[in-house]
Amino acid sequence: MTEEIVVIPGDGIGQEVVPAAVDVLQATGVDFEFVEAAAGDHVAEEGGEPLPDETRDLAANADATLFGAAGESAADVILPLRDAVDSFVNVRPARTYPGVDALKPGMDVVFLRENTEGVYAGHEARLTDDVSTLTRVVSQSASERLAEYACEFAPEGFTVAHKANVMRETDGLFRDTVQRVAEEHGVETDAALMDALAMHLCLRPEEYDVVVCPNLAGDVLSDLSAGLVGGLGLLPSANIGEERGLFEPVHGTAPDIAGQGVANPCATVLSAAMLLEYLEYDDEAEDVRDAVESVLAHGPRTPDLGGDAATTDVTNAIVERL
Repeated sequence: MTEEIVVIPGDGIGQEVVPAAVDVLQATGVDFEFVEAAAGDHVAEEGGEPLPDETRDLAANADATLFGAAGESAADVILPLRDAVDSFVNVRPARTYPGVDALKPGMDVVFLRENTEGVYAGHEARLTDDVSTLTRVVSQSASERLAEYACEFAPEGFTVAHKANVMRETDGLFRDTVQRVAEEHGVETDAALMDALAMHLCLRPEEYDVVVCPNLAGDVLSDLSAGLVGGLGLLPSANIGEERGLFEPVHGTAPDIAGQGVANPCATVLSAAMLLEYLEYDDEAEDVRDAVESVLAHGPRTPDLGGDAATTDVTNAIVERL
């Protein structure tokens, strides 16, 4: 059966790394139909909305979506796209690879980030010229949904990140709900204040395996971890819903190198591997990861990893290994 993959390159280096990931997906031999759609700053500049209704509808009905990055319009693009696929968890693995100069060799942590609430719910207001407000939203139902996924993803146990010593009602509800659901499933948990956890990740990342986070904390902690494993060019992510998935690199548009042909495609290719796994092509997903790991270990490498290769050089090398 042919499965439909919506491809949204977006802005900046998204225009370079998403086609690279499509090349890799095609090299796996899986029968995909790729449908390209537009979103981002360049769409808005041409007189439209940054996320056209047509693009949102395509993502809402496809088997999966591969997205690159958006610039100034990011909040107007990625948040509605995540909503379109009913994504309730953002899965962000951060690990080191052989051959990559990492601050913390051997780090291997997966962040499960709540994807619908927190400060990203969009409830902001300007009350006066001097005062603006932001309402943080945390619900028991969304926390339970994330916790159920975490228990299935990590039945051996996980860490719950929170800041309930200050945000007693919101993070208190998040922490208590996640730990209650885990206890009901017989899954062990420990809890860590998110600021202390940031320090511990820098000092002793080997003590952590899976971390379940509120929305903003998951965003910040995963980016911090990118710096420990070799950079944002290595971090993929998956936005998982009940029936749809949206897959994207953690990095942004990288305007300083956009158009130069030297962007690291590995994060997007690894996101494509997560897409394969989501659609239950487990062997192909593992083949892609093995190919990426081989290229990272032996080269070629893009400038962010100390090499001088172009995006196409790295992509071709991954395809050759497949």
